[in-house]
Amino acid sequence: MRRLVLALATVAVVATGCSQQSPAPSPSTPPATSTAAQPPPDPQPTGPGPCPYLATSFVADANGQHVSKVQTSADKPHPACFFYALTGKLQLTVQVYVGDAAVAKTLVNKAAPLNSSNPASSPAGWQGGYEPTDAGAVYAVGKGGAAVVVSTNQKQTVKARTVAEQTISALGL
Repeated sequence: MRRLVLALATVAVVATGCSQQSPAPSPSTPPATSTAAQPPPDPQPTGPGPCPYLATSFVADANGQHVSKVQTSADKPHPACFFYALTGKLQLTVQVYVGDAAVAKTLVNKAAPLNSSNPASSPAGWQGGYEPTDAGAVYAVGKGGAAVVVSTNQKQTVKARTVAEQTISALGL
């Protein structure tokens, strides 16, 4: 009998030792999640224009190139607008985001990173950055839950800024 009790005790100790693992998180401990705001994906042209908030003639004058075609994205509430040059190549893109303030800020920082771009503050009350890029220039600003990002094939950032200001004005942002 003594051997049986000793054998059962040994099995119990071995079984307990094998089954012990790290304690499971308590139910009150939430799982780790990423709290960083994620910008929306880059817009893609999905349909024909016109752009609902920018006149083609304005973009041609502001960017200094004739516009041969305009396309828009399916983004809501404001689609992105894509303006093409006579060569058929993309000359200017305008992306408008309205929603969460953290997402708007992340979108602006993605387009014109704070650590590498020049500070932008036009129109009044909007903040962001601008810089030349390999393909031209970008001007990105945000205010509260809104962001406007303009990319142009022109190296002069003033062209992108002019389009951003007109977009903000036209949409009443």
